[in-house]
Amino acid sequence: MQKIVPFKQDINFDTNVALINSISLEHELEEFDDNIITGKFIISGDYKMTDTSPNLDVFEYELPFNINIDKKYDTRDATVDISDFYYEVINNRTLAVNIELAIDGIFEKEKEVIMENDIKEPIEEVREESTSEEPKEETNEERNVNVKSLFDDLDENESYVIYKIHIVTENDTLESIANDYGVTQEDLNIYNDLAEVKIGDKLIIPTNEN
Repeated sequence: MQKIVPFKQDINFDTNVALINSISLEHELEEFDDNIITGKFIISGDYKMTDTSPNLDVFEYELPFNINIDKKYDTRDATVDISDFYYEVINNRTLAVNIELAIDGIFEKEKEVIMENDIKEPIEEVREESTSEEPKEETNEERNVNVKSLFDDLDENESYVIYKIHIVTENDTLESIANDYGVTQEDLNIYNDLAEVKIGDKLIIPTNEN
């Protein structure tokens, strides 16, 4: 099962923005805990303050996100990726970004499994230990001993960058894009169809960053 989580946010610039010359998107996952995914998007690129300006100014913004997954879903095998990304300059000072985060590999937990693991075994233990004394009341921690946290096979302090996304602008060439990201055109060709690249296309940029 796949779930698409939309993310929208306005980025306010300190200066006028007439033209976005280049823009790229990265994402880092910071923590997986109890069906909660936290991390940040990193938006960077360069722009012109006026249409006639010969100079380019750079920008970089970090946008934190926090996603809650319903506890009825099993997320142990889930993966997180960027499904779509687009933007719009509004009011000459604001960049509105729209990002869709795709969460794959989640499915609803089976009720029978929950009952067997969390209810049946504690009841049997109480019967075996039955004495003249009053039965010992189970704690919440004992009842939920078999419940696993989201992605508990991963190091929660480790960050992961899947790839970068570059939106093609009018000044871009395949050579300049490859040089900007320190990759080869052959690398780009593995992840993208470079037969007809046009302005506005999204290119996946492979990266070895961690």
